Amino acid sequence: MSKERLFDNTEVAFSLKSNSELNRAYFLFKMISYEPLVKVGKALSNFAIKAKLPVDSIIRATVFDHFCGGINEKDCLPVIDAMYEKGVSSVLDFSVEGKEVESFFDSALQKTLEIINFSEKKEAMPIAVFKPTGFGKPHLYTKKGEGKAFTAEEQEQWNRVVDRYEKVCKLAKEKDVELLIDAEESWMQDAVDELVTNLMQKYNTDKPIVYNTLQMYRHDRMEFAKKQLEHAKANGYYLGYKIVRGAYMEKENERAIKKNYPTPICESKAATDENFNDAAKFILDNLDYISLFAGTHNEASSYLIMDLMKEKGIAKDDNRVWFGQLYGMSDHISFNLANLRYNVAKYVPFGPVKDVLPYLIRRAEENTSVAGQTGRELMLLSKEKARRKG
Repeated sequence: MSKERLFDNTEVAFSLKSNSELNRAYFLFKMISYEPLVKVGKALSNFAIKAKLPVDSIIRATVFDHFCGGINEKDCLPVIDAMYEKGVSSVLDFSVEGKEVESFFDSALQKTLEIINFSEKKEAMPIAVFKPTGFGKPHLYTKKGEGKAFTAEEQEQWNRVVDRYEKVCKLAKEKDVELLIDAEESWMQDAVDELVTNLMQKYNTDKPIVYNTLQMYRHDRMEFAKKQLEHAKANGYYLGYKIVRGAYMEKENERAIKKNYPTPICESKAATDENFNDAAKFILDNLDYISLFAGTHNEASSYLIMDLMKEKGIAKDDNRVWFGQLYGMSDHISFNLANLRYNVAKYVPFGPVKDVLPYLIRRAEENTSVAGQTGRELMLLSKEKARRKG
């Protein structure tokens, strides 16, 4: 099969989906393709939860089961095992969002530690992940990044944030599990970057264990990566980067206008694509120092990374290069890459149905806003449905 047609192989892409699951996926993406419907669905979902209506079973049978692995780690095992049989690894992602109390941060820490321990025993789960705002209040990251002084109480809270990072990175190093630290909005990211750089310097002495995330719709990230490489070389440690296009564009632009500062976002989608591809090339050019986790649903970028690996003689299964997609999306990329023996991992969100709803709503909104994403999914699902009918 020619490379250009690799991602059109729907038989491989949807090999794990039954006919009923295929039909459900088609129905969901059809619904998501209508922006007004997504907005109405968001309002109704939020209302239903506030009113304590029994909506769990409806959400679970539709959007939850398509985009999430389960309500807890054990619940995710059938999904993890089925995907691994096809060569696709899993990154379990505790996707409860928006809770700003210390007890939640402590439970998120425990959950992440459990996943790292779980990952050590489970070959299908070589990578763990956490989100910075899962470990601490957003305003702490903002204040720290702006260089403002903490109150005594805030300093205590920040010390606990640092301690949570320290505990997960230490365990990841002990268990030899790579740890992805997700990105936040730019006004929080400076504090995250400083913290993660210190942890890389401490724990990435033999190879990358701790990975930071670069959102390449930010026009300053290439310069940041180059400076980080200089620092790593000078101080004798390795870098790990997950590169993504980014998830907070509207919020970033709105805040920049409101607070009257230049937006950190690239001027166009084309500029973001170029920036992402430049970052992938930069990392592959410096693979002896930086490992890559390419989080992308973009076919052109995936082909580019494949071409660069071939050009540079990088083996498909070299552990320093991973491709990643979200569970429930872009199966045509994930499973076809895995079929060729590339390293591929799916982010598998999990958590109680109601608590994961904000994540699910964001997925629906992103699918609506990304040009061509939903249409591509629908076209491939239609093609596979027709193939099965013969």
